Amino acid sequence: MIGKISQLATIISIAGVALNAGLFFAFDTAVMKALREQPAPQGITTMNSINVQILNPVFLLVFTGSALTCVAVLVTAPFDDLGGTALRVAGAVVFLAGTILVTAAVNVPMNNALAAVDAASAEGAAYWQTYLSRWVGWNHVRTVSSLAGVVLLALGLRR
Repeated sequence: MIGKISQLATIISIAGVALNAGLFFAFDTAVMKALREQPAPQGITTMNSINVQILNPVFLLVFTGSALTCVAVLVTAPFDDLGGTALRVAGAVVFLAGTILVTAAVNVPMNNALAAVDAASAEGAAYWQTYLSRWVGWNHVRTVSSLAGVVLLALGLRR
C-alpha cells in the first residue's frame, strides 16, 4: 500500500513540479524581459496585475499541491520498495527548498513591497530597478530548482 501511495505521490509531483518549472522558465525567458522594456510605471502596474492574477485556484492547486505531494514523497519514499529513494527524496527537497521556500521568503515579500510603492514616483522607479534584478535572480533559482526536482524525481521513479 505504501508503495502505491509513494508511486502516485511521485508521479503527481513530477507533473506539478514540471508545470512550475515551465511557469518560472516563461518568466525568465519572456515575461520579465518584456516588463523590463516598459517604462517603470507601466512595468510596475503590469507586474502588480500579474501578481494578483496568478493567485487563482488553478495556480494555487498546482503550486501548493506540488509542495504537498513532494512532502508525501519525503514521508513515504523511505518506506516503499520502489527503489530510487535517494533521488526521489533529493528531487522533493530541491523543489521544496529552491522553489517553495524561495517563493515564500524572497519573491512574495518583494511582490508585496512592489504593490506598496507608488508606480509613478521616483522611489517606485528606483525600487523597480532593484526588483527586476533581485526578483529575476531568485526566479532563476526557482526555475533551476524546479527543473532539477523534475529530473531527480523522474530518475528516482525509473530506478
